Amino acid sequence: MRLDKLLANAGVGSRKNVKTLLKKGYVTVNGAIIKNGTMHVDENSDVIKVNETAIHYQKYVYMMMHKPPGVISATEDKREKTVIDLLPSDIKRFRPFPVGRLDKDTEGLLLITNNGELAHQLLSPKKHVDKTYYAKVKGVVTEEDCNYFARGVRLNDGYITKPALLRIIQQGDVSEVEIVISEGKFHQVKRMFLAIDKKVIYLKRTKMGKLSLDSQLNLGEYRELSEDELELLTKS
Repeated sequence: MRLDKLLANAGVGSRKNVKTLLKKGYVTVNGAIIKNGTMHVDENSDVIKVNETAIHYQKYVYMMMHKPPGVISATEDKREKTVIDLLPSDIKRFRPFPVGRLDKDTEGLLLITNNGELAHQLLSPKKHVDKTYYAKVKGVVTEEDCNYFARGVRLNDGYITKPALLRIIQQGDVSEVEIVISEGKFHQVKRMFLAIDKKVIYLKRTKMGKLSLDSQLNLGEYRELSEDELELLTKS
């Protein structure tokens, strides 16, 4: 990788600022002052310093966010606040994006990364990565409903969903349930319950594949994935 590109991507400064640092002799590679930003370096083995401070290059970021209601799962929007707006500038410089979408009024686990290959794997219909939700539903959810979900639900546009696991946590005028789906059609969970004449009034995603939402994260909070969590995700 070119030295000037690595320094800019590492957050040292803009391309213009990096050029100035190089010109003034503030950048060293393996102890030698380098003024030529077009020089190619090995980000994994070369020791790169700016003003004697070591620069650690990071290609990808993997963030777990507890998405709050009221923000949209997008990188930018002229009218609405997005999940990327909740991130600090040192994360934004990686140009991350949400993996998949949660409805504006839905909260819960949202993965944010700049690794397009991983995002494609997690979203590919061929992979059938499970998504687990906790929901409050207006109406009494029954075992018959569970059996129907297990066979696949016909939505209002005629589409029949893939089999889903519906588990009743508590029955009542407002039932509490857990639902696991392996696809991500538009408003899918809400539309599945509408198909049985019930309405979702609260929805929270708790898992994506084998990755679970950190219970310590409050609404709107985020953190980097651990190595173990990243491994769980890649095995999903």
